[in-house]
Amino acid sequence: MADRRGLWLILPSPVRRLPADLAAVVGLTLLTLLTVFLPVINETPLRVVFGIAFVLFLPGYAFVAALFPEAGPPPQATEPASSPDQAETDETGQRDKPRPVPGTDAAVSDDTTGSLDGEEAHGGGEGSRSGIDGIERVALSFGLSIAIVPLLGLVLNFTPWGIRLVPIIITVSGFTLVCVAVAAQRRWELPEDEQFSVPYRTWIATAKTELFDPDDQMDAALNVVLVLSILVAVGSVGYAVAVPPQGEQFTEFYLLTESPDGDLVADNYPETMSVGETADLIVGIENNEYETTAYTVVVQLQEVTTAGNNTTVVDRTELDRFGTTVEHNETHHERHTLQPTRAGENLRVKYLLYDDAVPESPTAETAYRDLHLWVDVEETN
Repeated sequence: MADRRGLWLILPSPVRRLPADLAAVVGLTLLTLLTVFLPVINETPLRVVFGIAFVLFLPGYAFVAALFPEAGPPPQATEPASSPDQAETDETGQRDKPRPVPGTDAAVSDDTTGSLDGEEAHGGGEGSRSGIDGIERVALSFGLSIAIVPLLGLVLNFTPWGIRLVPIIITVSGFTLVCVAVAAQRRWELPEDEQFSVPYRTWIATAKTELFDPDDQMDAALNVVLVLSILVAVGSVGYAVAVPPQGEQFTEFYLLTESPDGDLVADNYPETMSVGETADLIVGIENNEYETTAYTVVVQLQEVTTAGNNTTVVDRTELDRFGTTVEHNETHHERHTLQPTRAGENLRVKYLLYDDAVPESPTAETAYRDLHLWVDVEETN
């Protein structure tokens, strides 16, 4: 116990004085940063769990806390309205004396007393708090978070960093922590009885009473049903995060070229070449198979004949073959140098993609994906 207290005293005084709800916001923000940047943890469902709270709740809650440091007004008890013709009575139950005649000394004295009573009724104290209650804070926290995060992203879009993971995480974290600092300072400036605080102990005590000391058997049964429902809901959400449903399994296979500016474009493919001439192409493979996959690409130069809608391969020559392994949801670009080995008009350069063993005679019918280019190859002079 002494060691824990000694470690606690090492922290700066503002950190030790930080209200519990604001300390929780800081802690969740730091945990989110860890789940995003730590190499092993960022591949677990914890990243999704903390990321959702970080984006949808924490910035808005910190902003609301900075705007409303005061506690919300307590519930006001409603007094039964008396009928207009019912005589007013004083504290002893006696009927009030008649109101004085306006303009007399008694009327002036009564007005002064009434004005003082009015000031006391509408002056300071709990009834005059301008804060908001817990439900309003939660609702505003979700709404403002949904508004704040896109605005921060819009600002980042006009900076050199752009809308990327690291700038977004750092910007939202910085905004949240600044709001926490402002909220803490504004609360410390208020009297202690006017500061907003989350009644954790009251909630825990109430929950213990409801769960372990119910009024009757019906309440006990309802409590058991409530606890089981919460466990089922939490388990369902956890399972959905840990084991997301798989969508359609497929692989994208495409060819690109590099523009003079260095951009990859689906244009400017070679149409006329000479035997021995080279052309640089980019072979793109995007894995959406929900598992790491080993691919093999076979490049063939084919002479074909066309009759109607039927295309027949007369001769095929393998130009190249290469393989690569791509993880799920990743894209691999392989730079390939095309070099025809024979001349001919309207030759077809065929790219065949395999995700398993390559047969002895690769064809489009046995390939997983395929694509092609048409090129005229001339004899070299």
